[in-house]
Amino acid sequence: MLLQGKKLQLRALEPKDLELLYKWENNPEVWPVSGTLAPFSRFVIEQYLTVSHHDIYSSKELRLMIDLSGSTKSIGCIDLFDFDPKNKRAGIGILIGDEGERRKGYAAEAVEIVIEYCFTTLDLHQVYCSVIADNQDSLSLFRKLNFETTGTRKDWNHNKGQFVDEYFLQFIRK
Repeated sequence: MLLQGKKLQLRALEPKDLELLYKWENNPEVWPVSGTLAPFSRFVIEQYLTVSHHDIYSSKELRLMIDLSGSTKSIGCIDLFDFDPKNKRAGIGILIGDEGERRKGYAAEAVEIVIEYCFTTLDLHQVYCSVIADNQDSLSLFRKLNFETTGTRKDWNHNKGQFVDEYFLQFIRK
């Protein structure tokens, strides 16, 4: 699968992505955002790669690599999860794992590409995300893309000795 934007292309996972995913998933700086508490082994990530080709209707999730257009450079990944075709919704999460490529508009373009895919190909009614209150970059990104904050989970996440709220945001197709 290849989804094309102006500066990016989103593609299915390949075996060659193992080392990059291993690096990103084991970066403790992103653990509070992803809810991770412990490192992932290469074996676990390799096993994930072997089943990542399953159809979203059976696995209920889809991870795509974010590559710069006209390049083989992968800068991040974007996930659809909790895919619910009956209620026509899915969760969305994004990571620009290459820190040198952050704050260049790539996350916004990747989310826009995935939203278009969700609404036109998967015929979804909405996508949603949960963002911890102190992740201002993600909150700004999703709000800029017209996600509406529809709920607050008080003291939902415990990080660095304190509890932090988590916001629930939705983008509903008009």
